[in-house]
Amino acid sequence: MPTFKIDHANGKKIPTAKALPLSLTFEPTDTIADVKKELNRHFPRLPLTRQRLSLESKEVLEDDRALSSLNDNVTLYLKDLGPQVSWRTVFMVEYLGPLLIVPIFYHFPQIYGQGTFKHSRMQTLVYALVMLHYLKREFETVFVHRFSHATMPAFNIIKNSAHYWILSGLFLAASTFAPWYSASRISGTLRDNEVYLNCLAGVWAFAELSNLFCHLILRNLRPAGTRKRAIPYGYGFNWISCPNYTFETLAWSTVCAITLDPAVAIFTVVGTVQMVFWAIKKHKNYKKEFGKDYPKRWVMFPLIL
Repeated sequence: MPTFKIDHANGKKIPTAKALPLSLTFEPTDTIADVKKELNRHFPRLPLTRQRLSLESKEVLEDDRALSSLNDNVTLYLKDLGPQVSWRTVFMVEYLGPLLIVPIFYHFPQIYGQGTFKHSRMQTLVYALVMLHYLKREFETVFVHRFSHATMPAFNIIKNSAHYWILSGLFLAASTFAPWYSASRISGTLRDNEVYLNCLAGVWAFAELSNLFCHLILRNLRPAGTRKRAIPYGYGFNWISCPNYTFETLAWSTVCAITLDPAVAIFTVVGTVQMVFWAIKKHKNYKKEFGKDYPKRWVMFPLIL
C-alpha cells in the first residue's frame, strides 16, 4: 500500500495542522480526495475545501487524481487556503446588490433632492432591462451553472461584489435615473425616440437569450458533480471560444447606446476588459487540453480577438 509524507507547503507552519509533517498509508485505489478526508480526520479545523495538496514541482493535485499515479513515498505539500465560501453563494450575493440598489434610485426620485419627476421612456426601459438581467443571472446561478470548483476564498465575496454593488448598483443607477434624464429633460432627443429604443431593446433581448443558450450548452457538457471538460459546439461556439462573453458584452453595449451615459459606459468597459482576460485564459486552456482536436476559433470577438 502506498505511503505518503505530508508536509507544510513552502515550509510555513500551518496553525490548523500543527502535527505536520506526518506519514499516511492508503489503498492503491484511493485518490487525493481520500488523502484530504484523512487529513481532516487528523485536523478537524481543516475541512476539505481549505486544503490544497501539491508536489515538490508545485503541481496542484486535483481531488480525483489517483494515488497510483504518484510515486510511493513521495512528499505531498499541504496548504491551508483559509476560510472558503461556495461559488454559488458568491454569485448570488454579487447579483443581489443591483437588485436591491437599482429600485431605490428608480422608485424614490426624492433621493436627488429635487422632488418627484416623471421618468422618461429611456429610464423606464433601462430599469426593466437591468432588473431582468440580474434576475436572469440569479436564475442561472441556481439552476444552470455547474462549477468546476466548489469554493473560493471568503474575501473574494467582498472584492467580487464591489464590481456589481458599486459600479452597476450605485454608479449606474444614480446616474441613469437622475433628473437630468427625466421625461421633460430629454423629450425630443434620440434617447426619447420610440423606434430607436425598441430596436435596441430587441438587440438586448437577442443578446441575453443567446448568452443563456450558451450557458445551457456549457452546462450540458459537464455531468452534475464532476469536473469533466469537453469541447463545446453549436451556436456561437462554432466560431468563438467564449460566445457567452461576446453576447454579455453586446447586451451591455446596447444599454450604453440606450442611455448614452458615462457611468453605464464605465461599467461596460470594466466588465468587458475582465471578460477578455477570462476568455483568453479559457481559450488557452482549451488549446492546451485538447491540442489538435480543438478547432480554430476566435477568442471572443470575430475578426478582432
